[in-house]
Formats: sequence, structure tokens, C-alpha cells
Amino acid sequence: MKNRFTLTLSFTALFAAIICAGGFIRIPLGVIPVVLQNVLCILCAVLIGGYKGAFPTALFLLAGLTGLPVYSGGTSGIAAWMGPTGGFFPGYLIGAVIAGLIAGRPCVTEKKDFKTILRLSLAVLAGMIILYIPGVIRFSFWATAGGKVPADKTALSYTLSACVIPFIPGDLLKTVIAVPVALKLRPVLASYLYKDDDKNK
Repeated sequence: MKNRFTLTLSFTALFAAIICAGGFIRIPLGVIPVVLQNVLCILCAVLIGGYKGAFPTALFLLAGLTGLPVYSGGTSGIAAWMGPTGGFFPGYLIGAVIAGLIAGRPCVTEKKDFKTILRLSLAVLAGMIILYIPGVIRFSFWATAGGKVPADKTALSYTLSACVIPFIPGDLLKTVIAVPVALKLRPVLASYLYKDDDKNK
């Protein structure tokens, strides 16, 4: 039990570090660059599974709040949360929780059948969609309060065109890549984190 707890902490710290590193990776794809931080939050949650899957994202967010420049573009602190895209930070955590719960706890003998692929696909897709909700709400509020909304648009349409629609192709690509990665690595993670539990079944 103690060894499994230590391993959980170790993997949580490792995955949090990977999420942090994702903030400095930008892949050019047309006009809008693809960033990896959002999908890494969801992927890590799916790999660990259950509510524990959100631990790496929570640690990453906490690190940024303490002043470490781990958010996208090297930002940090409460100022980042209060900015126009600050709503995405709680969105990362909520999306990770939902993705981890849908994916469920991995096991060493997890099958790569259609049912598993469908569940993991749903987990990643749901997490990626849900993380946008607080972000859209915050950006819309910021745009309205700051008078940023063009006269020919509503706050929602402006928000969607500014921080949702341009990123859909990249997010779909990341989702497609994340699912096979999860299928491959979940049994490996299970062998470290849940091996004793599987033996007792």
C-alpha cells in the first residue's frame, strides 16, 4: 500500500512536469499554433484514471499559482487567472476530472477492443470539450465588460470566433493522437499503480 502511494505521488509529479513542459511547446499549423497543455491535462487524467487522474493537473495549476512560469507562454500567478483566458485554468481541472472518471481505472489486462476504444475516445473528447466551458464564460465576460465585442457580433459569437473555432482542428488532431497513446500506456501505468489490486480480484 505504501509503495503504491509513493508511486502515485511520483507519477503525479512526473505528469505535472510534462503538463508544465507542454506550455512551452507550440506546433505551427496555419495561422493558429497548436499548444499541447490542454490535451496533456486530459491525457494524463485518462492514463491514471478515476478521480486521481486530475491530480497532475491540480499540481500543475498550483505550481503556476505559486509563481512558477508554467502556464502557456511562461505566465504564472493570479494575474493569469484574472486575464481574458483565465477561465481555461479551472476548465483544465474540470475536464481532467470528467475525463478520468469516464476512462475509469486502468488495469494490466485492459483489452484494446471497440468498447475500450469508444470509452477512451469519449473520455478524451468530453474532457477537451468541457475545459472550454469556463474559458468561454470568462472570455465572454471579459470582452463584454471591456467593450471588446464588435458592434456586429454578440459576446458569445465573438468569443467563439476568438478562442474556440480556430482551435477546433488542432484539438481534434490532438484527440485522435491521444486515444492510441492512452490505449498503449494505460496497462503500463496500471502495472505500477494498481498491480496489487488486480491480484486481489
